[in-house]
Parts: sequence; structure tokens; C-alpha cells
Amino acid sequence: MFARFLEESFDWLVTADPHLHRIPELSDLFRIPVHGVTTAPLIAEWIRDNVSNAILIGPDSESGQWVSDIAHRAGVAYQVLTKTRRGDRDVEVSLPSIDAARNRTPMIVDDIASSGRTMIETLDHLRQLGLPPAVCIVIHPVFAQGAYAQLLAAGADKVVSTDSIPHPTNAISIASLLAEASAELFRNTSPKERA
Repeated sequence: MFARFLEESFDWLVTADPHLHRIPELSDLFRIPVHGVTTAPLIAEWIRDNVSNAILIGPDSESGQWVSDIAHRAGVAYQVLTKTRRGDRDVEVSLPSIDAARNRTPMIVDDIASSGRTMIETLDHLRQLGLPPAVCIVIHPVFAQGAYAQLLAAGADKVVSTDSIPHPTNAISIASLLAEASAELFRNTSPKERA
């Protein structure tokens, strides 16, 4: 229903790292031209410029696709935690190998932080394992109902996000990615379609 609303309102759509879950392609949802850009190159650049000896931690299997791509681009190790969700605010996580994370700066990377529960549980788990406070990186910083303050209270060393949603944590601008993709879609749309 939301996709139909957007199709009636816009000629084309550009988004960053869409939260698709079980839908293979963004184009499966829309009848208008769409383009999803990846923020991985910009996040990897931020990591290389700001954190030494990092290990990326994906808080769940769904984060694995972003974490592995970002880690490869940044030239750092990564692990993806296993997660058991019992409800919106009841999540249990576990780290595959503590030895791989020792003496490194843990960086939790997730595509979206709404309630922040998954990242909070991950922070708690890493602290229980004796790892240093983690840097949290979020692609889409929703931070509903005090989630940002809860992340800090849970022991996050720092919280960094892209500017896909305005927030004080915005440290990674994705404007150039969106502008480039928008220009490409505009060039590939006929004047009749734009009118």
C-alpha cells in the first residue's frame, strides 16, 4: 500500500540501503524506476579514518550483508552474532569467537536502530565478555523512544550514523550517493515521463 502511494506521488525513487528483509529487490515493490545505493564505501572510509584495530560486529544474521561488505572495504575483521528474538524488547545475542575480538575496537554495525534493543543487548554481551566499549554505527538512525540515550547508558563509546535521518550522531554524509543516483535516474527518464 505504501509503495502504491509513492508510485502515485513520484516518478522515480532513490533510497539508501533499503530495509527489505525477505524481498530480493527494491524493484519487486515498485512499478516506477528505483535505485538503492549502498552506504558501505562511505562507512568503510569513516572506519579507516577514525578507528584503529577495529573488528566489526553484526548484531544479527540480517546485518551480515552490510557488515561483511563494510569490513571487506575497510580491510578489517568482522563477526556476526547469533540472535534469538523473543519480542520487540527481548533479544538474546552471542558472539561466535571471543578470541578474534580481543585487543580490538569493537564496532557494532546495523542498518536501522529504532528501539535500539538489538544494539543494547549486543553492547551488554560484549561488556560481559570483557571487551572494551563499542562504537555503534547505524545507517538509519530512527532512535525512537529514547533509544539513543539508552545506547549511551548501555555503554556505547560513541554512536555514529549516516545522515539518512537527521540526528546529532550524523557523521557520514550520503548526499553524494543520493545525488549521483538521482542524476542517473533523471538522465534515464524521458522528458515525457518527467512532465
